[in-house]
Amino acid sequence: MADRARDPAAIERDIEQTREELARSIDELADRLSPKHAAQRGMSRAKEEAGRVAEDIGALVRKEGPDRPRSPLTGPVLIGAGVVATAVAIRLLLRRRSR
Repeated sequence: MADRARDPAAIERDIEQTREELARSIDELADRLSPKHAAQRGMSRAKEEAGRVAEDIGALVRKEGPDRPRSPLTGPVLIGAGVVATAVAIRLLLRRRSR
């Protein structure tokens, strides 16, 4: 009975606000579920992980000190190793998903 006593204009405002919130929620869900955006998020995570792996490998390989300078090839070698590791990881993920 309390709903019948409400002002019709207030009810219309509430309905419009609810529609706008629902539209925003649907847009957000569509964005999250978009294959393109999901792939971008996956690539971003893979790049971050490859960077961490390259840093870890670099820390293990690199033994710098005042008596032992850093090799000029260390950077390109680590970058190459990171690229190879990333490519292998992506290939394995794609193969896994296609099954």
